Amino acid sequence: MKKTNTTKQPVIYSRIISVFVLVVATFAQFVSPTLAGASQITNRSLTLVAGTTDGGSKPGGVVNHSLTFTIPSTTAIGSIQFMYCTLAAGTCTTPTGLVTTTATIGSQAGVTGWSSLVNTTNGTPYLTRGSAISPTANTAVTYQLNTITNPTTANETFYVRISTFASTDTSGGAVDGGTVAASTATPIVVSGTMPESLVFCTGGTVSVNVSSVPDCSTATSGAVSFNQLFSPTDTATATSQMAASTNAGFGYAITVNGPTLTSGSNTITAMAAATTSVHGISQFGMNLKANTTATSTIAVGTEVAPLANGTNYRGQATTGYNTGDSFQFNTADKVADSANGGAGGSDAQIFTVSYIVNVPGSQPAGTYTSTLTYICTPTY
Repeated sequence: MKKTNTTKQPVIYSRIISVFVLVVATFAQFVSPTLAGASQITNRSLTLVAGTTDGGSKPGGVVNHSLTFTIPSTTAIGSIQFMYCTLAAGTCTTPTGLVTTTATIGSQAGVTGWSSLVNTTNGTPYLTRGSAISPTANTAVTYQLNTITNPTTANETFYVRISTFASTDTSGGAVDGGTVAASTATPIVVSGTMPESLVFCTGGTVSVNVSSVPDCSTATSGAVSFNQLFSPTDTATATSQMAASTNAGFGYAITVNGPTLTSGSNTITAMAAATTSVHGISQFGMNLKANTTATSTIAVGTEVAPLANGTNYRGQATTGYNTGDSFQFNTADKVADSANGGAGGSDAQIFTVSYIVNVPGSQPAGTYTSTLTYICTPTY
């Protein structure tokens, strides 16, 4: 009978295993020679910073990329490469639309003195210097790469593989390495329209709201009464208010329209020219000023509020109606405008109109009334 040799099988297996280990070791050396001994860069991030006109994450926007990270080792480095990829690891494909060939070096902090940014190969710019420098351990650094064109695909995540090298041209093995991620984002366009605006109201009083802005919803009835019966020995007074604002480029003008005080066929004489109050003669007039100074004979009225400042508050009383203790009334007169500081819009102000009446002793008895209409005309 023929004998079978059973001692060769372990030898064959042993040889196969030895060959496999050798192949694996050789392959490992082939695929990753530059990573041997490299340390992991920590605390790393990429911030997409707005450019001159484009937002930082705008797809296709010309923006700035600020990279912050910590260099862990003290090994001398002469260049730092930033490789832009669609994946965090494996084969690197440059994101569509990315342009780094126009990039320049901006601000630098931590390890400084980088003389230039080499951008000749798109997607792999690198910092270089005249000679390598040895950083202290765990040095935090920030480098901003300016005028980079973002990938053009909206809402796309892309990666930057950061590697430091002892050489000044990224040749040889990497000293340290790490990857950061960022993403383009669809811009949110928020829009709204400010139409031509005019806010104008009149009433016995107009109050301000909690923000100290005149509030036309608070305007009271326009029926106002004089403070006392008419008398040849005293002056009767009354007030009303109005609020105005506009964004008209040439501002606004307010006119008063209506007749003088009348009772049947009897009237009180309108003050055609600005003059002071005089007891015992027929006078009906008004102004938009505070008649409350120490020399005033009539304590009535207040200044426009807020006062005109020539910028955002332009409203003021006009000629004939802008002097304390001086009164006038002519229908269709312009009593206020927003010309303080030149043409332009004005925020809301409250005007107080003061009315006076003087009568002679012979003034016929009766109830005297006048319906006055104020018209605010903006010019756009």
